Amino acid sequence: MFGKRITLFKLFGFSVHVDLSWLIIAVLITWSLAQGLFPHQFEGLPAAAYWIMGAAGAVGLFFSIVFHELFHSLVARRFGIPMTGITLFIFGGVAEMDDEPPNPKAEFFMAIAGPLSSIVLGILFYALFIIAALAEWPLIAAGVLGYLGVINWILAAFNLLPAFPLDGGRVLRSALWHWKRNIRWATRIASQIGSGFGIGIIILGLVSLVRGNVIGGIWWFLIGMFLRSASQSSYQQVVVRKALEGAKVLRLMRRDPITAPPSISLAEFVDGYVYAYHHKMFPVEEGGRLAGCITTRQVREVPREEWGRRTVGEIARSCSLENTVAPDLDVIKALALMNRTGNSRLMVVEGGRLAGIISLKDIMGFLSLKMDLGGDEEE
Repeated sequence: MFGKRITLFKLFGFSVHVDLSWLIIAVLITWSLAQGLFPHQFEGLPAAAYWIMGAAGAVGLFFSIVFHELFHSLVARRFGIPMTGITLFIFGGVAEMDDEPPNPKAEFFMAIAGPLSSIVLGILFYALFIIAALAEWPLIAAGVLGYLGVINWILAAFNLLPAFPLDGGRVLRSALWHWKRNIRWATRIASQIGSGFGIGIIILGLVSLVRGNVIGGIWWFLIGMFLRSASQSSYQQVVVRKALEGAKVLRLMRRDPITAPPSISLAEFVDGYVYAYHHKMFPVEEGGRLAGCITTRQVREVPREEWGRRTVGEIARSCSLENTVAPDLDVIKALALMNRTGNSRLMVVEGGRLAGIISLKDIMGFLSLKMDLGGDEEE
């Protein structure tokens, strides 16, 4: 889902990231508030005042989305659902889960926590707006507080639409899941409804374009496209999880992988290993002991004229939780680790020794075979 992202800070143990797409949307929000909403609502202020209000409104919206996603994450943690962090991207934010909720109850409370938190935050901002108006605070401050109160209610209302994977769609899925005791069936129905909402929003955007509301029409169109795509991909994720359910890394890993000695030069490594075996990551072994791993990304960071005199051992990365897994780990968790770190190959380590390699290609090959044999049928 995400491209390049920046880690901003940690909050209650959760890492808060911002996707670079959010920087684009932050500029657009600031511009639309400074040139559209605030001049329309509060006439006669200097242009600089509107830009200050626009920037403050964008920062406040950033805080509101993090607040919303934080409550998802806190409730998820309460139910034992592993959360890896919060990321803001072009269409809002997402609390990142490594696994599906364990039961409908956990799904319901985790989903409803976000909209409820936005409603409460909206009440707090609007109460401050009323106080600001009665106390005759500067119009700049009062205007931003009023905007943040209303935008949080809009955020809650939109997320409560029964369109998976929005929060309302997750509430719907929890009810369907509780009814049929089948998460895959519940996800399929909720995703179809979410896709339908996406098509409806796309049509709304096209109608707005025809009526001359170009900016609004484009936004509705893009939101509809995103919702439809997210609904379909969310169902596919559940299909993949069910197909891989119960499979262990030991079953899919490749034993006796090609390893690179630490003593060879980077030039020898590129010619004799990267070009010969076409992998982006190789374990580094010395005397039968796993010393770490080396990737093409690391080699690329070394100037090419130094490849002849720099060795693999000098730049090899030590083993860590980001590039190693245990043989008895669930494959779906290994896949989540690959997705989170961007690594397409992981070292399988047992007792401090290299037991094998598991790659994204191997996982996808196993998944394809299982689908061909009927692993995609409804339960």
